[in-house]
Amino acid sequence: FLDWYAGEARRIYGQVVAPPILNREHVHIREPIGVAAFITPTAEEAGVPPGVFNVITADRKKTAAISKYICDSTDVDVISFTGSTAVGKLLLTQSASTVKRVCLELGGSAPVIVFDSADLDVTIKGCMGAKFRGSGQTCVAANRFFVQQKIHDDFVTKMTAAMKNLVVGDGMNPKTTIGPLINETAVKKITTLLKDAESKGAKILLGGKRGKGTCFQPTLITNVTKEMDIAHTEIFGPIVAVRKFTDEESALAEANNTRTGLAGYVFSKDMDQIYRVTRRLKVGMIGVNEGLMSCAEAAFGGVKESGLGREGAAQGIDEFTQWKYICTQH
Repeated sequence: FLDWYAGEARRIYGQVVAPPILNREHVHIREPIGVAAFITPTAEEAGVPPGVFNVITADRKKTAAISKYICDSTDVDVISFTGSTAVGKLLLTQSASTVKRVCLELGGSAPVIVFDSADLDVTIKGCMGAKFRGSGQTCVAANRFFVQQKIHDDFVTKMTAAMKNLVVGDGMNPKTTIGPLINETAVKKITTLLKDAESKGAKILLGGKRGKGTCFQPTLITNVTKEMDIAHTEIFGPIVAVRKFTDEESALAEANNTRTGLAGYVFSKDMDQIYRVTRRLKVGMIGVNEGLMSCAEAAFGGVKESGLGREGAAQGIDEFTQWKYICTQH
């Protein structure tokens, strides 16, 4: 991102707009809002001038008080936050008193829609990347798998086989392909989700148990229904929860039945279908026949309760600049 924006910063252009009357010039310029408080201990070592990036550290007990101070301060013009939807809402509320700009990259519950026409080999590769990067602990991780009826059983068979090749363990071990969950709370959360799903009729076909420490086995469950907690919760763990669907309309209805809308994934070889579904899927980013879509050059962000604004691409810098209109009489 630093490399990308080193170039993008030189492309922050304004506008000259034709005025409605003679002898007048209308100019719109974009100005940086101010210096940044940025969580990095190495900025000055990299050559960034002192005072441009500022670091504030705190333990968890003091975090709430510090965030309240920042939100209330009239010296702070923009807050950029990445984290949970609950905390994002709190920051947005606290910032209302100063009407400051708030950029939020919050949680998601990414749907994966696999249609009958999909290339299964491409689909499995994409789903493995979208689900198991970071042990499923990313905001864009594949969360809800909707698989069309005719291809459902083949998908489950191939996905199970691919998941069996994952090596769970210490992330520093080069042989490990899926590391631990962040803490004990995360393990308890997904254990509870699995117990609820199983009690309501879901079948655990693979995994379902914790390993050493906070590691958890890659898990695949089927017969998932909307009555289960796992069907509408951001899992943040290595669980593939598969729901069967019959037609495009029902898949879209269930995929959009959430208050979050960060990322989504569509697997199909039917270009007309891809066009229809991507236009109607209510998310900020979509991977089509692809599971790894994030990069500095792409506009990263969501809709609904998944956030405000964008990170990356030319759009990302908009959050940190403001327009000024200058009208000059000649």
